[in-house]
Amino acid sequence: MRKRIFLKLLAAFLLVIAATAATVDVSIRRAWEASLRQEIERNLRQKTVMFANRVNTDRRDSLADLVSQEGQAAGARATVIDFTGKVLADSEVAPSSLDSQKLQPEFRTALQGEVGMDTRRSPVLRIPFLYVAAPVSGGAVRLAYSLSEVESATAHGRIALLLGSTVALAVAVVLAGTAAQLGARRLQQITEFARRIATGDLTTRIADAGSNEFGQVAAALDTSARHLELNFAALRNSQRQLETLLNSMEDAVIAVDPEQRVQWANQSMDRLTPQRTRLNVPVVETVRDPDFLRAVRGAIESHAVFTARATSILPARTFEVTAAPMPGGGAVAVLRDLTETERVEKTRRDFIANVSHELRTPLTSIQGYTETLLDSATGNEAEREFLEIIRKNAARMARLTEDLLTLARVESGEQRFDIQPAQPSELLQEAAQSFREIARAQKIELQMEDTSTSDVSADREAIHQVFSNLIDNALKYAAAGGRIVLGARPALTGVEFYVRDFGPGIPSEHLARLFERFYRVDKARSRESGGTGLGLAIAKHIVFAHDGTIRAESDLNHGSTFLFTLPLH
Repeated sequence: MRKRIFLKLLAAFLLVIAATAATVDVSIRRAWEASLRQEIERNLRQKTVMFANRVNTDRRDSLADLVSQEGQAAGARATVIDFTGKVLADSEVAPSSLDSQKLQPEFRTALQGEVGMDTRRSPVLRIPFLYVAAPVSGGAVRLAYSLSEVESATAHGRIALLLGSTVALAVAVVLAGTAAQLGARRLQQITEFARRIATGDLTTRIADAGSNEFGQVAAALDTSARHLELNFAALRNSQRQLETLLNSMEDAVIAVDPEQRVQWANQSMDRLTPQRTRLNVPVVETVRDPDFLRAVRGAIESHAVFTARATSILPARTFEVTAAPMPGGGAVAVLRDLTETERVEKTRRDFIANVSHELRTPLTSIQGYTETLLDSATGNEAEREFLEIIRKNAARMARLTEDLLTLARVESGEQRFDIQPAQPSELLQEAAQSFREIARAQKIELQMEDTSTSDVSADREAIHQVFSNLIDNALKYAAAGGRIVLGARPALTGVEFYVRDFGPGIPSEHLARLFERFYRVDKARSRESGGTGLGLAIAKHIVFAHDGTIRAESDLNHGSTFLFTLPLH
C-alpha cells in the first residue's frame, strides 16, 4: 500500500513539476527572448539609419573606412550595396568575394525606400544573424548582428530551469515518501477497521486522528459504525419480536425464496410436518400437498395473493392456505387448520337441518288443526282471532323451517345443481312471469332490460329461486316506487343480472350485512310482512355455488339495486 501511495504521489509531483517547467519555458523564456530581440532590433535599426546618413553625407572617408568604422562602432558587420545588389564595401570580407544581394528581403525593402529587416542563419558560420538595411543614394547599407549570444543566454536559462526542476524532483521524492509513509499507516488502520465492520464486528472503533482529511474520514466511519451497531441491534430486537410473535401463532407459517427453497418456518410449522422443516431445501420436501405448492408458486410468479384448501398435508385434516408474495422475491404461506371449524360448522348445519326437519310435522299438524277449527268456528270473534294468529305464526314457522332446510342443503353442498347453458332473457322472462300478477295486484309495473348476448351456466330452478327472493323483497319494501326493473348486461366475468326498485332505499351501514342470515334492516316491518330473514342468505349461497358474486347498491330515497353475476357457459 505504501509503495502504491508513493508512486501515485510521485507521479502527481512529477506532473506538477513538468507542467511548471513547461509553463516557465514556454511563457517566461519566450517572453524574455522576444523582449531581448526587440531591443536588439530597435538598437540595430537606429544604428543602420545613422550608418545610412553618414554614407549619404560623408565625402571625406572612403567606403571601406566607413564600413570599418561603423561596423566597429555598432559591433556588427557593415556592408554597402549598390542598387544592382553588388557589394561595394564590407567590414569583414573583400567585396569581390560576396555574391549579389539583390534577392535578400531586407535589401529589396530598402530599395523601396524603407528600412528592411530579416533574420536568417549564415550558411558559412551556421549561426543566426539579424540583418537591417536602410536606403542610401544609389543603393543601401546593411548591418548584420550575430544572435549567437541570444541563443547562448537561452541555453543557459534552460539549463538553470532543468537544474531547478531536478532539485524540485528530489524534494518531491522526499515529500512523497514521507506522505506515503504517514498516509499508508493511517489507511491501513482505516482498512482494518472497515474489514472488521464487514465481518460483522460492529463494536470495533477507530482512534481519532486529528482534524486532517484522514481524521475526518476515520471520524465519519466511526460514526457510521456506531449507527450501524444501533440499527442492527434494533433490527435484531425486531426480528426476535417477530419470531416470538410468529412462533406464538397457532397457524403454521413458512417462507420460501424465489427458487421455492425454505427460508424460515415457525414452531407450528415444525410441529405440523413429521420430518420437521429443513432450511435451504426445496419446500416440496417439507410439504407435498399439490394445492399448497400451487398456491406458493402462483404467489411467486404472479406477485399476487393466492388461497387454496390443502387436504393431504395430514390425514383427516383440512388447511386453508394463504400465500402472499414478499417484496424481495419469494413468498410466505400461512396454513390455518380448518378441521375443527368445519366439524363445528357441519354439526351446526346438521343440527339446524335436523331440528327443521323435526319441526315440519308438528307445524303441519298445528296448521291443519287450526284451519279445521277455523272452518268449524261458531262465530265467536275472539276465538277466530286467536285461531288466525296461531295459523299465521304456524305458517311463518313452516316457511322458516323450509328456508333453514334449503340454506343448510346449499351450504353443506348436499343440494346438487343441474348446471346447463341458459339464455339470460329466458331467466328474466321466467322470473317476471311468476310475479307479474302479484305486481299488478299491488299496482307495481315489472319492466325488463336485457343487453346480454351470451349464454350463462346456471341451474334454472335455483336461479329462479334467487330471482324470487330478490323480487319478493322489492315488492315488500319498495312498493312506493311504482315499478321494478329486471335486467341483464355483460360483465367482465360473465353476465350481471340485477333487480332494481325505486323505493326508500337502504342506509349504507346496512349494505355489508344484508346477506347475513336473519339480518333485518327494519325488524318490525320485516316481521309484519312475514319474511324469515333468510332469503338473501339463500340467494347468496346459490350464487356462490354457481361461482358467481352478489352485492347490493342503494341510495336513500333513490331505491336499491341487487346484482349478481353468473359465469359464461
